[in-house]
Amino acid sequence: MNAKIVNLRTERKRRDRAVRSDEAAENRARHGRTKAERRRDDAVREAADRAHDGHRIGTDEPDKD
Repeated sequence: MNAKIVNLRTERKRRDRAVRSDEAAENRARHGRTKAERRRDDAVREAADRAHDGHRIGTDEPDKD
């Protein structure tokens, strides 16, 4: 009968790494964008807003009679 000798400390570390890896994958899926990607999206959104505002007809000031 041959038994495999297992170092419990090593197995515990392996199990903990797997749990942390799973949590990290969940967080990446949940929050998934880098700071650079968020900044780029914000810049694109601002440019689109400026372009849209630039095409308005009239002013925001109330009419003076």
